Amino acid sequence: MANRLGDATSDYLLQHAHQPVDWWQWGPEALAHAAETGRPIMLSVGYASCHWCHVMSDESFENAEIAAQINENFVPVKVDRQQHPDVDAVYMAATQALNNGSGGWPMTAFLTPDGKPFFTGTYFPPEPRDGMPSFPQVLDALATAWAERRDEVVGSADVIAQQLAGSSEPEPPSQAPDLRDAVDTIGADFDVIHGGFGNAPKFPTATVLDALLVKGDPKSLDMAQRTLESMARGGIHDQVGGGFHRYSVDAGWVVPHFEKMLDDNAVLLRAYVRGWRRTADHDTALRALFERTAYGIVSWLVHEMRTESGAFAAALDADSTDIRGMTFEGVFYLWNQEVLTDVLGEELGGWAADTFHVTAGGTFSDGLSVLQLRGRPDPDKLDDVRAKLLAERASRFRPATDRLVVAGWNGLAISALADAAMVFNEPRWLEIALEAAQYLVDVHLADGDLRRSSLEGVADSAGGSAEDHGAVAEAFAVLAGITGDATWLRRAEGLVERALELFGAPDGGFFDSAASDLFDRPRSLTDHVSPSGTSALVSALRQVGLLAEREDLLARAEEAARTTWATVARAPRFAGSALSDLMVSDEARRGLKRATVVVSSEDPFDELARAVWRMAPAGSAILRAAPGTEGWGSLLQGRSERAVYVCRGTVCFDPVADYNELRTPLWRRA
Repeated sequence: MANRLGDATSDYLLQHAHQPVDWWQWGPEALAHAAETGRPIMLSVGYASCHWCHVMSDESFENAEIAAQINENFVPVKVDRQQHPDVDAVYMAATQALNNGSGGWPMTAFLTPDGKPFFTGTYFPPEPRDGMPSFPQVLDALATAWAERRDEVVGSADVIAQQLAGSSEPEPPSQAPDLRDAVDTIGADFDVIHGGFGNAPKFPTATVLDALLVKGDPKSLDMAQRTLESMARGGIHDQVGGGFHRYSVDAGWVVPHFEKMLDDNAVLLRAYVRGWRRTADHDTALRALFERTAYGIVSWLVHEMRTESGAFAAALDADSTDIRGMTFEGVFYLWNQEVLTDVLGEELGGWAADTFHVTAGGTFSDGLSVLQLRGRPDPDKLDDVRAKLLAERASRFRPATDRLVVAGWNGLAISALADAAMVFNEPRWLEIALEAAQYLVDVHLADGDLRRSSLEGVADSAGGSAEDHGAVAEAFAVLAGITGDATWLRRAEGLVERALELFGAPDGGFFDSAASDLFDRPRSLTDHVSPSGTSALVSALRQVGLLAEREDLLARAEEAARTTWATVARAPRFAGSALSDLMVSDEARRGLKRATVVVSSEDPFDELARAVWRMAPAGSAILRAAPGTEGWGSLLQGRSERAVYVCRGTVCFDPVADYNELRTPLWRRA
């Protein structure tokens, strides 16, 4: 049986296209059908690489009896949260509010025909289990309530919607938070043994690490470097193929949840590159670890996540299949001593078991281990072993790829990849970043407005979020600065100008999504994996404003940044991007104003340009262009010689032509 998901531009929806459930896609047609039939909506929200989403799908949505129960009493709507983050945010807030703060995916919400929630939950089993009712029991109870007490249910939904509407409004700012207090608050949650923050499950929190690296004082650097090292050595890091899993189920980074996401790895690439920059030259072992980790992330992006069209896919599933045909989480990434010996021989296999902490009893289950890096092994020997293990792993059944191309996540990856290309002198990485950016132009911006997602070159109709606009605009600005092609800057300007129209809030900040028919308009100032929509737009406005010499955009960034102050003061560990921006602004108030750095040179990988990218303070806008390149206003006027020109506000310093003398003008206060 085919339902209405067959033409979806989402792998997650396509996974459900031939189920007996009569699924609808989210949109006005589904809401109109619910209103016409008078049936409530059963909203199921998940994503392609979600383990428990697969479980509920197999147990309930493939079950003909349960499907018949759904179809008879409800209008079933399936949503990919990666396509519709606004829908996900609104109904996840309802789910958490109605379940004592608990939520997750799959999210299962029951709505009135006009979209107001009256019952919410997450995973439900097909039969009663561990104190949970069965899904058929839930369906029966809600269908009965709707049939017999509809007015009561609708009244309850109205109250819930009224209480939730506007609940995400930020606190009014009073004054800029004390950054020392913010670092101390973060430090109170620091795990001095394993690095990272808080208890298990433990997430990488890359935006917080980036903020600590920007701060750069000894305490902040120590927390960031110890965390980056522990993660790089831990099981959360794919020691063979590169890249990071979503989170660790334990405090020591040993056993991950094996899903691998593009947004996680994009922000972690940025953090490891900044970590490499901020680590002292004499600490060669730590710098080498950070560099190797960054190279591994790029290798994973290029070899496993890059689509045929040049963009980056959203995720790899946590689940995969073993040689017996059994599917379970993590099997693709697990090893034991016997397999290591078979692949590497007895001597090298024993060395690998010691190096990667593969024990006789296993560090995972059933005698299997997640690889962890111990000690400081010989780099050449390590590379040889990794290559052989990678070749063996290629013969296994790979986890499924969620091929969805998400605009904002690609923007994050493009920025991080282009930055890493300059720092590590890898021109091919810049080419790959440019190809991904061109895909966004050709597919996601084909009609002038930014689309959130696409699949196989076909864009979905849902518009981009604030995060999408900010991340893509900043990526385009970064590419403009490296290539000297002002076309990228004009595109970035267009995106931030459109974002001001779509997302502007009365207090000067930003909503996360454009206005819609949802009963609430989401607005979060905390980071999740990647920067919040507000932080993404603030960063983009600053970069574009500096490069385009647009004081209006810089003023708008400053205004929006103030709306994050209360959040940073209250919960700095969950607002790392806003904290980074405040740290740069604090330096500006003390004379180290945000710099526009112009490198007048023909070659993007000129040693002067690469030195600037390695040494420039956070928040700098960098332009590398050949003398006389058009489209750059006054930035290139009178700058015909090969040199670096540093300007802070209205003060410009003497040009520097020797990269050994760059640090003084780059860090000089004005």
